[in-house]
Amino acid sequence: MTTIASNLQATRTAIADAATACGRAPQAVELLAVSKTFPADAVREAYDAGQCRFGENYVQEGKDKIAALQGLQIEWHFIGPIQSNKTRLIAEHFDWVHGIERLKIAERLSAQRPAHLPPLQVCLQVNVSGEASKSGVPLEQAEALARGIAALPNLSLRGLMAIPAPTDDVAEQRAAFAQLRELFDKLNRDGLQLDTLSMGMSHDFPAAIAEGATMVRIGTAIFGVRSKSPA
Repeated sequence: MTTIASNLQATRTAIADAATACGRAPQAVELLAVSKTFPADAVREAYDAGQCRFGENYVQEGKDKIAALQGLQIEWHFIGPIQSNKTRLIAEHFDWVHGIERLKIAERLSAQRPAHLPPLQVCLQVNVSGEASKSGVPLEQAEALARGIAALPNLSLRGLMAIPAPTDDVAEQRAAFAQLRELFDKLNRDGLQLDTLSMGMSHDFPAAIAEGATMVRIGTAIFGVRSKSPA
């Protein structure tokens, strides 16, 4: 078994243990393997070990990997910040987008999604920590933006995503994730049909799972320490 395969197995076990500890079914939490800065061969190793969902932060790097691995049944998620001049490449090559925080970006993705592809699956990024430097729509503006995204023809609004301020305090971690879950529940009560809570990374995924995460984004625990980010 390769190092990536064994790391992947250990990560899946940790996710299952976290789910079981809070009374949830392990299969209710999906693993998104964050493969940014790692080569296509590393993605292939993880794929051969049973992983089919991968997250990329950089458009060109992700596009190159998608091309290199096009024969594999991989679900590609774009999870990085979205620049207006990169929306066409994202719309043309990815299956999911996790970081939408402006209606303008959503409109561009919808308009640029090729007609032969299914709707782009998207999550709205919410700033649950209130940090000025953090990406995401403020909590109080999230519902209006969610409804705007849900009305676009070539997007399918699946849920919410957040990256809270880092902390080692589990109670603080859970409080931040609880805000996203409460918004998720409210939007569903108000008629939006959401099924995805993309929250939790290597350092805080047990707290995210305890608060209802349906997808956790983990990279270092699977692939190792990252090299320098591409320009």
